[in-house]
Amino acid sequence: MCFPCPYLHGEVELSSEREQHIAETHPDLLPTHRDRIADTLANPDEVRRSPRFGNARLFSRWFDAVRGGKHVVVVVVLDDRPHGHNWIVTAYISRRLAEGEVEWKRN
Repeated sequence: MCFPCPYLHGEVELSSEREQHIAETHPDLLPTHRDRIADTLANPDEVRRSPRFGNARLFSRWFDAVRGGKHVVVVVVLDDRPHGHNWIVTAYISRRLAEGEVEWKRN
């Protein structure tokens, strides 16, 4: 499954293995809020550099309707090789954002 991501000028892949990982470790997100992953990648509030992996970005967006108001965070591994693909390593719901240096923020 692929999601459009204007910030990365392309698509981001969610493999079935990664989807299963998210569903097992973050059942509050999947399958109920699958559309929030797409919304977060398409129109994030913020993009941060991962403090653990230099080639990963944390896309986040606030949703009032997710568990009474929470951020959805989607962690994307960037592949800068020609014709490489970007892919979701994990995604989760959070009440606050504490990780990583802000690379881009919505005005």
